[in-house]
Amino acid sequence: MDGTADDRVYYVISDLHIGGDEQLEEVEFLDELLDFLARLETTDEDAELVINGDAFGLWEFTGVSGLEKFDVLEETYPSLFEQLERTGENIPITLVPGNHDHELAAYDEYVERFAAYNVDLVQSKSITRPVGENAIHFEHGNQQDPNNRIEDWGDTNVTPLGYYYNTLVTSRAGQLSDRGRYNWLKDVQAVTPTERVPVWMLSKYFYREMNPLLRYALVPFLLLFNISAILAILAALNLLGVWSAPVETTSSFLGQFGTVGAAIWFLLVVNASLAGLLLLVGIPLYLLRRDIKKTINRFGVFETDLTVDTDTPYRDAAREVFEENEDAVVFCYGHTHRPNVRRVNGGLIVNSGTWLKRLHRRDGIIGLLPPVFYPSYQLCAVRITAEDGQVVVDYEEAQKPSPSPEELTLTERLLTLGRTPDTELPDRTVVEPEQPVTPPEPAE
Repeated sequence: MDGTADDRVYYVISDLHIGGDEQLEEVEFLDELLDFLARLETTDEDAELVINGDAFGLWEFTGVSGLEKFDVLEETYPSLFEQLERTGENIPITLVPGNHDHELAAYDEYVERFAAYNVDLVQSKSITRPVGENAIHFEHGNQQDPNNRIEDWGDTNVTPLGYYYNTLVTSRAGQLSDRGRYNWLKDVQAVTPTERVPVWMLSKYFYREMNPLLRYALVPFLLLFNISAILAILAALNLLGVWSAPVETTSSFLGQFGTVGAAIWFLLVVNASLAGLLLLVGIPLYLLRRDIKKTINRFGVFETDLTVDTDTPYRDAAREVFEENEDAVVFCYGHTHRPNVRRVNGGLIVNSGTWLKRLHRRDGIIGLLPPVFYPSYQLCAVRITAEDGQVVVDYEEAQKPSPSPEELTLTERLLTLGRTPDTELPDRTVVEPEQPVTPPEPAE
C-alpha cells in the first residue's frame, strides 16, 4: 500500500465483551462485526484497526482460567478468528487490553496466540499513533475509573471492585438467563451505571416475569395511585370532620348512576384505602431511610460513590496527555460505552462506544409503574485520519435493526411512545491544533 504512517487511517472499536459463561457467549452483533472486518480485508487504504480494550469478556469466564480461556474463545468463535487472520493480512490489527480482558497483559503467551491470527497484542496500558503532523493517544479508559483501575498492570492477582461484580453478578446472570420467561438476564452487562441493576431487574420482573394476570390487575391501581393518594387524603379529612364537601359531592354524583356508580365508588374506596395504607407505611420508611443515610454519611462509611463520573476524569487525563505530548491532539478511549466527542485544551476526547446492546432508562410518565429500559444498538467504528493538515474524526455505523419489537412487551412499547432514545452518532469533527473547532454535543 502507498503512503506513510503519518497518512494512515485509523479505525477504532472497543467494548465488544465477547465471551463469558453460558448465555454470555452469545454475540448478537457477530454478523455485523464480521462484515466490518471483511470490509477492512479488502480496503486499499493505508489503514490500521485498533481494538481499544474489552474485546473479550475474560472476567466473565469462571469455569476456566489462564490460557484455557483463549482455547474456549477459539472453539466458540472460529469464524471471528478466521476473519481476523484474513483482515490482518491486509492491514495491521492492534489489540489493547481493557479491564475485562486485562489478563491479556498478564500472560506473555497471549501475544503469540494472537499473532497466529495476525493480531498484534500490545500489553501496555496505552499506545500512541501518528496522524498527520500530530498524534493520537489510545487507552481503554478503565485506569480513570476507581472501581476498575488496575493498580499493578500485568499482575494476574489484581482484582479491583469491578472484577468481583463481573465474576459474581454478570457471570451468574449468564448462567441463569435462560431460566426466565424471556432470555433477558444476560443483558446485565449492558446496564450502566451498575447502580441501575436493581431497578432494571425490578422493571424486567414486572414487565416480563410477573404473572400476566397479576400484572394486569396491578396496572390500573398503579396508574391511578396519584389520584388514589389524593382521594385517601380527602377521605381522611372527611373522617376527621375537617372537610367533607369533596366526598359528599362525589358520592352524590355517582349515586345518580345506580349500580355502575356504586361499582365505581367501591373501586375508588379500595384504591384510596390501599393508597392510604401505603402512605402510612411509606412516609415513616422514607424518613427512616433518610435519617440512616445521613448517619452513614456523617461516619463516612461510603466515602466513594459507586457511580463513576464519565466526564471529569477523562478530561483531566486528556489534559495531562496533551501537556506531556504536545503532538497529541486526540485522546481516544472506550470503557463507558457512550460514543461522544468533546473538546479540551485544543484537542479532542473521543469515545468509541460499545458493540453491546445499550439500555436507555425511560421513567414512567404516570403512576408508580417501573421505568422501561429501552434497548438499542449503536454499533460504530471511529475513523481518525489527517486531511489537509487537519485531524478528522468520523463515526461509521454498522446498521443493525432495533431489538425493541422483540424485547419490549406491549405495555412497555405503549409507555415509551414518542420517547424512544436518540441513537444518532456524533457528526464529523475537525480539529485544527491552532484553531480548534467546537465538536457536537455528546449523544444520549
